[in-house]
Amino acid sequence: MHLVVIGGSDAGISAALRARELDPSAEVTVVVADAYPNFSICGIPYYISGEVGHWSNLAHRTHADLEATGMRLRLDTLATSLDVDARRLAVREKDGGETTLAYDELIVGTGAVPVRPPIAGLADLGAADGVHVLHSMDDTFALERSLDRLQPSTALIVGAGYVGLEMAEGLTARGIAVTQVEMLSEVLPTIDHELGALVHAELDRNGVTVHTRSTVTGIARGDSGPARLHVDGAGPDGEPLAWDVDLVLVVVGVRPDAGLLTAAGARTGPRGAVVVDETMATGLPHVWAAGDCVVTHHRQLGVTYLPLGTTAHKQGRVAGENALGAAARFAGSLGTQVVKVFDLVAARTGLREHEAMAAGFAPVSSTATPDDHKAYYPGAQPITIRVTGDRDTGLLLGAQLVGPRGTETAKRVDTYAAALFHRMTVEAFSELDLSYTPPLGSPWDATQLATQAWVREHVLPAQVAQLVR
Repeated sequence: MHLVVIGGSDAGISAALRARELDPSAEVTVVVADAYPNFSICGIPYYISGEVGHWSNLAHRTHADLEATGMRLRLDTLATSLDVDARRLAVREKDGGETTLAYDELIVGTGAVPVRPPIAGLADLGAADGVHVLHSMDDTFALERSLDRLQPSTALIVGAGYVGLEMAEGLTARGIAVTQVEMLSEVLPTIDHELGALVHAELDRNGVTVHTRSTVTGIARGDSGPARLHVDGAGPDGEPLAWDVDLVLVVVGVRPDAGLLTAAGARTGPRGAVVVDETMATGLPHVWAAGDCVVTHHRQLGVTYLPLGTTAHKQGRVAGENALGAAARFAGSLGTQVVKVFDLVAARTGLREHEAMAAGFAPVSSTATPDDHKAYYPGAQPITIRVTGDRDTGLLLGAQLVGPRGTETAKRVDTYAAALFHRMTVEAFSELDLSYTPPLGSPWDATQLATQAWVREHVLPAQVAQLVR
């Protein structure tokens, strides 16, 4: 059997590794568009900041490690078209030569590409001018060259999502004065406004100038003064804004790279992502797909699009199994995410109120600020935790956490994620047998104190009234 996998990132490599693990006799070829298979794109901001010393350290596994598993890597090879009936994949090599690969089963993990917002001048400017997107290792090297060549003292980041915030920290660590522009009402718009404001305050404390409810409308080469670029924008009430900076970074999200599959007849769903079922089947014979190019099966929302590295790994593993004839199923995502912004950590899992309402729930929320461990032990710090549950059933629907680094916020959101996965109620969360020692926690963990606050606000009044009757 010859399994061909397109894509050298999370989904593709996970699929290839799983296939080789289950069937060492399978011939597995991985077609990679660049020369950097199995690199941690999530680690790029920490390489730019200098915390990761060498770019090669971003590799989850080296080229040799991957080939030692028995897979064959075709690097710098672009998949250009797919003949489903003939089971042949057309590819273009680095030298421009074109050939085809025959396959028995095909897994597509082409990922996503950066969104380029409608900013005047953006299409005419590039890395040579100090204008960058950041999504791949090639993008990383281009940005690194600009940093070395231009020695910028100022930078503007368009977008304040996960990557934008990480890059604000990374560029600040290099001594660059950063301005951040976000079109929505608060930074990190994947959490509620009140929690995003805590992240905003952390950016302020570290010298990042933040403009929310603002947009960048144009970028041009600077024609006067020391700054290399002139950026125009609009503020919350449409008032004109302008900045003169040395570097511009545009990180406003991604869209699925689905062209190869849609040209072959695959259907698309939310955001133009390829429709797959829970087995990662595309509906095209002998073709599977996984990762950021496909829809996400969400355990609470159904079919949506939510590109995450953790999801891509799981989907790729399922695709690798099923391409061999198994019947594995992707169990579904909860959208669990976390980001570090300077000395603050923000995390979420499950649904926020507006998402839950759109999904047919009756959501209500409570916010609590329990300490991460017993207050009498030195160093206790509060974590802001917002719990959302269903008013009618008591079902836990989601949680958002913001706390200082060192409060184990990232692991505490995982406790909520596990409870959500198993469809627990908010009240039952207190029954979990969680660990305790004064330097690290409390007899009731911070996560449980937050769910108990929700119960006191939304359940206890009804319970008291019933007892009184």
